[in-house]
Amino acid sequence: MTKIQAYISLTRIDRPIGIYLVLWPALWALWLASEGMPDPYIIFIFIFGAILMRSAGCVINDYADRKFDGHVERTCNRPLATGVLSSKEALGFFAILCLVAFGLVLTLNNLTIWLSLGAVFLAALYPFMKRHTHWPQVFLGAAFAWAIPMGFAAVLNAVPWQAWPIFLVTLIWSLIYDTAYAVGDIQDDLKIGVKSTAILFGDKLVLWIGFFQLLMLGVLIWIGYLFGLGLPYFISLAVVTIWFMYDLKRLAEKQAAIAFKVFLQNHWLGFIILMGVAADYALKAYV
Repeated sequence: MTKIQAYISLTRIDRPIGIYLVLWPALWALWLASEGMPDPYIIFIFIFGAILMRSAGCVINDYADRKFDGHVERTCNRPLATGVLSSKEALGFFAILCLVAFGLVLTLNNLTIWLSLGAVFLAALYPFMKRHTHWPQVFLGAAFAWAIPMGFAAVLNAVPWQAWPIFLVTLIWSLIYDTAYAVGDIQDDLKIGVKSTAILFGDKLVLWIGFFQLLMLGVLIWIGYLFGLGLPYFISLAVVTIWFMYDLKRLAEKQAAIAFKVFLQNHWLGFIILMGVAADYALKAYV
């Protein structure tokens, strides 16, 4: 593996699922804040910001896990685990990605610029929480959900309280799909001392996931009423509900490969919700 290939591998740019999981909630915020008419330039900034910050998050995650990844089959070939890249090179790359993302944000208003500092802090914090709490997925969710107040700030130059239920939904959603992701790592995580909600929930994992699915759907319904959304949006929630039920059925099989597939496919839920929001505003504009 060449250095260039190693840097590309470090960002996981060839596996864009994480980008989608950051991007769809950010676009929810832009559409809701602008009442269906987001500025194309702001959309551009948030798309490339999602790519850069997700890449930066992967880099700092591998830096945090550099002493553990070599002992895990799934991660033993990562550039820092194999020694192709050094810790200093990874940290330098993380700083460059963050600076480029910050350069994009500098073209927006001051409130968004200040909020972007929180995004860097949360992205750097999450990987280290796996050593200290069984709830690192909450910190990942907060990092992904930070795009919500930033999106409202970029559009309105303010963060109204109605933005925070969307933040909460994004956090809960992250807890759901990242717990499914962690199922496949349970044995290795136990061996190396890494904590996760998948370990914490144990045999009651399906019950807990079901609880968080219901909580997420409840807040999504509340959001619909807060923003005056109509039939297209609530149809999208009906689709999400059916999808959640199917996910629970698959997770009940207690197979790591199936749980990983649940994770991989979960980003479509964010897209379905976005389409519901966009269709709702488009219908209102047409009528």
